[in-house]
Amino acid sequence: MARPGGLWRRRGLGYTSGVRIEIVSDVICPWCFIGKRRLERALAARPGLDVETTWRPFQLNPDMPPEGMERQSYLTAKFGSADRAAQLYAEISKAGAVEGIDFAFDRIARTPNTIDAHRLIRFAGANGAQDAVCELLFRRYFLDGADVGDRERLAEIGAEAGLDAAAVRAHLASDQDVDAVRLEDLHARRLGVNGVPCFIIDHRYAISGAQSPEVFHRVFDTALQESAAKTKATTRRPG
Repeated sequence: MARPGGLWRRRGLGYTSGVRIEIVSDVICPWCFIGKRRLERALAARPGLDVETTWRPFQLNPDMPPEGMERQSYLTAKFGSADRAAQLYAEISKAGAVEGIDFAFDRIARTPNTIDAHRLIRFAGANGAQDAVCELLFRRYFLDGADVGDRERLAEIGAEAGLDAAAVRAHLASDQDVDAVRLEDLHARRLGVNGVPCFIIDHRYAISGAQSPEVFHRVFDTALQESAAKTKATTRRPG
C-alpha cells in the first residue's frame, strides 16, 4: 500500500463517512477486468459504505497505431512467442474463472489503440454512465472479441449503456478529450503508476494490482478512520 501524494488531489476541505475510489485502468487489460470484479466483491461485503468511483485512463500501448494491430503479431512482439503468450493467458483465464469471467481470448482478432475507448469513458462520466460503459467495454472486448478501437462499435456500446449514439459518434469524430486523456495518462505515470489496475482511495492510498477484497477492506478502514479523525479535530477547533 503506497501513498501517491497529490494524485488527483481532493477539492475542498470536507470529509465524509464514505470513500472515493479512482480506478486507473485500460480496457484491454484483463487484470483490470478481474480487479473490477474483486472491487465489486469488496463493496458487496460493505453494503453501508458510501462510495464514489471514477475511472481514469491509462494506455498499456501508448504507441499503438491508430488502427490497432493484428492480435497474434501483437502477442508475439510483446511476449516473444505465441506459446509464451498462451501460457500467460491461461493463468489469467484461471484467475478470471474464479471471478465469474469466462475470458474468450481466442475471439480477439485485433489489439486496438484505446484512446477512443478512454474518450468514451470520459464522455460517459459526464453523462452518468461511466460504470456501465466500462463494464460493457470489458465484456465486449474480452467475452465477445469486439474491436473496442472502432468508433462505430464504441457508439453501439455507448448506446447500450444508455447514451445517445449520435452524440457519442459526434464526440469521437471530434478531437475533444484527446489531450485530456493523454494528460491524465501522463500524470499517472509521473506519479508512479506504471501498471494497472491501480485503485486510488481518497486521493491518499494506492492499491496496485487486482488485489483481494480483504486488501480493499483494510484500506477502506484506514481511509475512514483518517477521515473520522480529521472531522473530529475540525469540530473541536475553536471558532
